[in-house]
Amino acid sequence: MTTAATLAPPARPAERLRTFTPWWMSLLAGIAAFTGTGSATLNGDELATISAASRSLSGMWELARNIDGHFLPYYLFMHLWVKTGTAELWLRLPSAVGIGVAAWFLVDLGRRLHSTRAGVIAAAVFAILPSVSYFGAFARSYAFAAAAVAFSFWALHRAVERSEARRWVVYGVAVALVCSTHLFAVLVLPAQLLLLRRAWVVPMLAALAVGCLPAAVLGLVGFGERHAISWIPQRGPEVWLKFPKMAAGATGLGVMLFALALAGAVLLWRGAPRGAEEASQAQAGEHGGAGEGGRARAGEHGGVEEAGRARAGEGQYGGAGERGGARVWVFVLVGWLVLPPVLLLAVSQLVTPVYVDRYLFVTAPALALLAGLAVAALPRFQVVAAVVVVLLGCALSVQEHVTVREENGRFENIPWALRVIKAEPDDAIVYGQSQLRTGFEYYADSLMPVDVLKTGEAPSPDGFGYPERSDAAAALDGRDRVWVVWRGSKQSGLDGDAVPRVAEVVKAGFKLSLAKHSAELPGLTVALFVRR
Repeated sequence: MTTAATLAPPARPAERLRTFTPWWMSLLAGIAAFTGTGSATLNGDELATISAASRSLSGMWELARNIDGHFLPYYLFMHLWVKTGTAELWLRLPSAVGIGVAAWFLVDLGRRLHSTRAGVIAAAVFAILPSVSYFGAFARSYAFAAAAVAFSFWALHRAVERSEARRWVVYGVAVALVCSTHLFAVLVLPAQLLLLRRAWVVPMLAALAVGCLPAAVLGLVGFGERHAISWIPQRGPEVWLKFPKMAAGATGLGVMLFALALAGAVLLWRGAPRGAEEASQAQAGEHGGAGEGGRARAGEHGGVEEAGRARAGEGQYGGAGERGGARVWVFVLVGWLVLPPVLLLAVSQLVTPVYVDRYLFVTAPALALLAGLAVAALPRFQVVAAVVVVLLGCALSVQEHVTVREENGRFENIPWALRVIKAEPDDAIVYGQSQLRTGFEYYADSLMPVDVLKTGEAPSPDGFGYPERSDAAAALDGRDRVWVVWRGSKQSGLDGDAVPRVAEVVKAGFKLSLAKHSAELPGLTVALFVRR
């Protein structure tokens, strides 16, 4: 008996390649990000993730009411994740997976905008970025945010390609994920408004409105917690000069990729069919959807199969030109790359200082995608050019890749501090910032000095610090040696008043015997004080 399956033609090699390529590139990007996971030690932000995720649900809610409220969705996810352990590899695995997911969407979005080759090159460039190696092995939500942002642009392309309710629902879900992964990831959304057209204004605005509800809630929570980011200094436009390094993770590589991104935008613009966007709007208005336009194009191209490949973006600029408007997508991709730093600085100037480089990691996929489009749009030797770009990118960033994979790759090397501390019986330890205690308790595997100021086992319900005694002199009574550890340089604690605990130890009758600082700033300082 003949079945429908036996009548179906076998998948062509090109179709199989298009199906499996995103998955292979996703796997390679995730592995590249995961390679540095077991080397660099956890820093304060990652230890804050452990502290928050290890609390009860009511405890996390109490914390979110006072600090890090915009991280609450991520903390809820990690609350479930850490139930099986808090080892470094396990804590950072979700971020590596997030990088892999972002690479998948880059491959398919590149295919839709230009060709499969463009998507593959974009994912390869993305995988070699030192910033990807850093945040892909970082137990915070930045890799999640990059994946959600790539998902949102991919979903938007599908929705404007064929305006259907279910595609707009997917786009709305993607926007909600963007808003839930990191508050400032929403700064990419204004670039998407450039695609707003009469034919789909209602579903697009509805999807954005519903998807942005988490941002509205988390934004209100974050505004009430401005005191928690009072450490952020006010910035000026000069920070934009460092933006290429921030996005790529290395200065030389960043400058090269920004030049390629500019070239990619120009080539995408010049290669886009003229009038395609207007034709797309006319088809949407006349036919109320894609069905009639698809059948008409099928006849023009000589068959349904060829029209299907054109709609999928298999040919150069097929999907972007005929459906989404390739010329408009030039501005959308450039906006994805450059609007977030501009808008973040505007928020800093108009509301409160919030400009922190890592908040802009969501622009890294756009940088890689534009670079991939530039290489794929070359008239010939695209494969050779792609290999050259990837190899040159690796050469320009080898030192940064080594740095992020060193023990001190996150610039708070607590195992180093533990090796400096040579504890003797009855030695005491005092933390310049009480939240450092989380890291020392996480990594300590031998005799530690007595924590004389600690008054409870659990951190404060409204923060990451611990309740401590205020009378340092009384707590140190009978001790001859005390180790003091603080975040920052030696000068910040010994010569200034930035670390009040140091002054309290000196006032209690101790003098400095030893002080060492880790390799990078702010880093950690370990000092030994002995009784006068």
